[in-house]
Amino acid sequence: MDDVGLETKHYEGPAGGWGSLGGIGRVLARELSTPAVLETLVRQNKTEGHMCTSCAWGKPAHPHIFEFCENGAKATIWELTRDRCTPEFFEQHTVAELLTWQDYDLEMQGRLTQPMRYDAATDKYVACEWDQAFAEIGHELRKLEPKSTVFYASGKASLEASYLYSLFARFYGHNNLPDSSNMCHETTSVGLKKVLGSAVGTCVLEDFDHCDAIFYFGQNPGTNSPRFLHPLQDAVRRGCKIVTFNPVREKGLERFVNPQNPIEMLTGHGTDLSCMYLQVRPGGDIAALMGLCKHVLCVDAQRLLDGEPGVIDRAFIAQHTHDFGTFAAAVAAAEWDEIEHVSGISRTELESAADIYIAAERTIAVYGMGLTQHVHGSQSIGMLVNLMLLKGNVGRQGAGVSPVRGHSNVQGQRTVGISEKPELVPLDKLATMFDFDPPREKGLTTVDACQGVLDGSVRAFVSLGGNFVRAIPEREAMEAAWTNMALTVSIAIKLNRSHLVHGNAAYILPCLARSEQDMQASGPQSVSMEDSFSHIYGSVGKRGPASTHILSELAIVAGMAKATLPAHPKWRWDAWTADYAIVRDLIAETYSEEFHDFNARLFTPGGFYRGNKAHDRVWKTASGKAEFTSPTGLSALGVGDAPGRFHLITMRSNDQFNTTIYGFSDRLRGLEGSRMILLINPGDMVRQGLKEGDIVSLTSDAGDGVDRLVAGLTVTPFDLPDGCLGGYYPEMNPLIPLWLHDEASKTPASKGVPVRIKV
Repeated sequence: MDDVGLETKHYEGPAGGWGSLGGIGRVLARELSTPAVLETLVRQNKTEGHMCTSCAWGKPAHPHIFEFCENGAKATIWELTRDRCTPEFFEQHTVAELLTWQDYDLEMQGRLTQPMRYDAATDKYVACEWDQAFAEIGHELRKLEPKSTVFYASGKASLEASYLYSLFARFYGHNNLPDSSNMCHETTSVGLKKVLGSAVGTCVLEDFDHCDAIFYFGQNPGTNSPRFLHPLQDAVRRGCKIVTFNPVREKGLERFVNPQNPIEMLTGHGTDLSCMYLQVRPGGDIAALMGLCKHVLCVDAQRLLDGEPGVIDRAFIAQHTHDFGTFAAAVAAAEWDEIEHVSGISRTELESAADIYIAAERTIAVYGMGLTQHVHGSQSIGMLVNLMLLKGNVGRQGAGVSPVRGHSNVQGQRTVGISEKPELVPLDKLATMFDFDPPREKGLTTVDACQGVLDGSVRAFVSLGGNFVRAIPEREAMEAAWTNMALTVSIAIKLNRSHLVHGNAAYILPCLARSEQDMQASGPQSVSMEDSFSHIYGSVGKRGPASTHILSELAIVAGMAKATLPAHPKWRWDAWTADYAIVRDLIAETYSEEFHDFNARLFTPGGFYRGNKAHDRVWKTASGKAEFTSPTGLSALGVGDAPGRFHLITMRSNDQFNTTIYGFSDRLRGLEGSRMILLINPGDMVRQGLKEGDIVSLTSDAGDGVDRLVAGLTVTPFDLPDGCLGGYYPEMNPLIPLWLHDEASKTPASKGVPVRIKV
């Protein structure tokens, strides 16, 4: 890149360090949170404390003094802002006007304080009472065919609220329960389930204390899960090697200065994390993994010829796996030239990385949405598992497959019934417990729900948190169709764009934050959630509510259900609202193997483990064994290369969490100010005749004849593979076709979007 005379944007410092503290300080100063927020942060992620609403990283049994990260602190401060979005604010602004505002400006109005309903005559939201909102929502839902409605969950709500939400949907008559997992890690739920029999990762937090190598794919801990940097640093210091595959060089995988280490903070001397950093092309992970497996099998064969012990674990493969021979034949048939071309990584580099895998006794494979959000993302997961199975790196200490989840309880919601797949829910048990006939028809995924909005078959959308309209693909077409629905309901903490793109009847229902005290008839309540490692934690909020007119998520769900459904002696909405422990008893009865003694174990230090069969080498697959699989091709992209075509990866800054924007600093990438930027490597800039600062548009190149456009992007040189572009999520979502998704899970393919640059 140097030969073109352009310098890429980058950040000289490490992840963590003073930059992290400065980022927290800026948000704290802006939100003017009360001094009590500091006490909340000290309690965050600790036993009998408040569990972070940001990512789903594990909470150790023996926490640090400050067991929170930059983004976790920002999330808590954001919730506990002094700003209030009152009915008076809505009196001053029409919905049409608010639709012209930026996402950041909407959320910066502060906490919602009272239930609001849309008034078409004035094009404004107006205040209403809770009883009125519930009665009117119930009236609208009773008019509709249940299967024409969608109950979406964002991934933050507690296990208790999620369990009742899923009951509400099924009592009402549908399984249309998509959640934010459909947009990120549903590929994991489908892909891992097929090959390991487990819909979630196989590791526990303690495994990172014992691994010798970590192979890291498509996840950025510096931005998305900064507390992960502590175990990564500890692992490297005891000799573990980290090999990273990611199109973007992320500081969170290069170098870390621990903010809780005074010496590191004073000296600036941190820890170099990745011993190899390989910038794989978008969709090139299958090819890269094929190259790793090819070298492992080659070295294994050579060692046997030399009379030395082999590399692969033949005893494990024979006892615990199926179809190794077919996979080995596929590896042998793969050509190095194609592996190098598709992955963008040289054979020498892949062989060096494979040598690290060979030398390690115990390896953990970590991955994020860079691996899953592709048309063949499920096959990418299959290839990752293939690599791990070769040396028996599943189901033993210090080894396993570890997807890193986003939203704090997105995995837990699936565990307790938020699923469109009826086969994953104990419907017969629910039928007995609650004396009803559950719907058995498969529900709608996120993509299915969007298609239903477009074709008019979906008439109502209820959202338990989130900013769905902003998060989904094909946004321009979706927003145009969204207003044709009869009813939209949003349970929320702050105002966002999804509230402004509404149905004929529309309601915004403000809820408590997790850090706030939840007082019900039986006294203060606790809630629970599940982390990425299948551990369950209790959480207790202590702060005073933002308003006397807001309710808990559980109370809102129960209020809507009670107003919608007929009275039933076993549907005890008032009792369940009064005492959440009763709901936990119901969860324990429904999922007895995993949640037995739920209330007694609620505040176990480090959480209680609900178990994972694959972790114990019990394979709930079709063959009863872990499955070797052979990919249909080496690229995970659904739309391949073509002259002038680029593949766009959507990215998050370290000043955001999902669609929530805390500010306009992407410090860890050296980017500040506007989010309307186009990241491109200098070589591609020259080939396209572009210079830094040019304003361009991106257009869809999906080949379906649909015009999709994002304009006003500033060209910014950045260290990316050839043919790869970067842009921010959710600003780039209009370029993603609704049909461009993982074949098995329907997860949108946001990490390989075919586009062209338009000057």
